[in-house]
Amino acid sequence: MMNNDRLILITNPGSSSRKYALYRGSNFLCALHFEFEGDKIVYTLKKADGTKNKTETKFTTLNEVVSGLEKILVDEQYIGGPTKLDAILARVAAPGSYFAEDHIVDEECLAQLETAKARAPLHAPVIANEIEQLKKTFKETTVIAISDSGFHNSRPELMKAYAIDTEVANKYDIKRWGYHGLSVGSIARYMREQDILEEKMIVCHVGSGSSITAVYNGKSHDTTMGYTPLEGVMMATRTGSMDVAAALAIKRELGLKTDDELEKYLNKQGGLLGVSGQSDDMREIIRLRDEGDSRGVFAHALYIYRLQSAIGQMAASLGGVDALVFTATIGERSDDVRRRVVQKLGYLGFTIDEAKNTGDMNERQCNIAAVGSKPIYVIKTDESDEMIVRANDLLNKI
Repeated sequence: MMNNDRLILITNPGSSSRKYALYRGSNFLCALHFEFEGDKIVYTLKKADGTKNKTETKFTTLNEVVSGLEKILVDEQYIGGPTKLDAILARVAAPGSYFAEDHIVDEECLAQLETAKARAPLHAPVIANEIEQLKKTFKETTVIAISDSGFHNSRPELMKAYAIDTEVANKYDIKRWGYHGLSVGSIARYMREQDILEEKMIVCHVGSGSSITAVYNGKSHDTTMGYTPLEGVMMATRTGSMDVAAALAIKRELGLKTDDELEKYLNKQGGLLGVSGQSDDMREIIRLRDEGDSRGVFAHALYIYRLQSAIGQMAASLGGVDALVFTATIGERSDDVRRRVVQKLGYLGFTIDEAKNTGDMNERQCNIAAVGSKPIYVIKTDESDEMIVRANDLLNKI
C-alpha cells in the first residue's frame, strides 16, 4: 500500500554524475543532478514547477557530494526541523541471490555489498560506496537497497541457468540474474492498471543499456541480461553476448593485463561506440548512417539485427507473443529504431502505423500498431515510481 506522506529520496549514482530525486509519496518534489563542468562540480536543481537553477560547489570529487546533500535540501526547505526523510532508496544491480531481493541496509547488507564489489567490479562499487556515504550522512534515515533483478525472480529455473556444473552454479551463485527489472516491472504494473496487459508480451528496454524481456501474465518469464548487465543485446558501449574465447582473444591481442581490464573494455569500448568507432549515441549513429559512413551503417544494422534476434528468442521462450512494448530512452524517442526493428517482425504479427510512430508521444503510452497488427506500445518507463512502491511494501512490514 502506498503511503503518500512518506518523504523519500532516490539516489542514482553514475560513473560521471550523481542524481537524486525527492518525492512525497509518489509526488515529485525536486531533482538534483551533480556533474563536472571543466574541473568544477556543479549541481542543477529542478523543482516540481519545472524551474531549474545551476549552482557551483566546492566539491572536488563526486564522492564528496553526499556530505553536502543534506545542507542543500535544508537550505531549499525540503527538510529541516520536524520534516525529515523517511527513507533513501538505492537501485542495486549486482549478481547473487542476496541482491535478487530488496533489503533495508544494515551491517549484513553492507558486508554483501563489499562482496559484490569483487563479483561485479564495474557495476557494484559505485552504488556500494554511495550507500556507505548515505548511511554516514543520514544516520537516522532508513536506507533501502532496491533490487534491479527482483522482478525477474518469477522466471523458471530453466531461464536462469547457464550450461555449467549445477553444483558450481549453486555454490558460487552463478546464474542469469537479469536486470532492468524496475523498468519492466513498472511497465507491467502500468499496463495492468490500464487494463491493456496481454498474456504474452515482449518488453524492449532500449537505452544506453538495453535488454529484451518476455513477460507472461505480468511476470518475468525470460530476459536477455545475465550474471551482469553485459550479457544480451548490443548496447551503447557494451558488446552484449559474445564467445568467452573471443573475449580472451581480445585480452591477449590487446595486451590487457587483468580480467578487470577485459571486463572494462567489453563494457566501455564495445557496442555502438566500438563498432562505429565514433559515437555511442544512437542519434549520431543514425546521422552517420544517413551520411553513408560505412562503420556507422554497419553499427546501426548490427544493433537492429541483435534486437530483432532477441525478440525472436523471447517469442520462442513464450511460445508466441500477443503484444510488443518499447520503452527507455531510445525505445521511447527513436521512431527510426522502432521502425527498423518491427520491419522484420511481420512473422510475429506486428506492423507499424507510420503516422502513429512519428506522431505525438507526449502521453505516457501510445499504440503505434497498424490496423490488423497485434498491439505495439510505446510506454514511458517509471523506475522511480516502481522503487517507491517496492519500498513501501518493505516499510509497511516494519
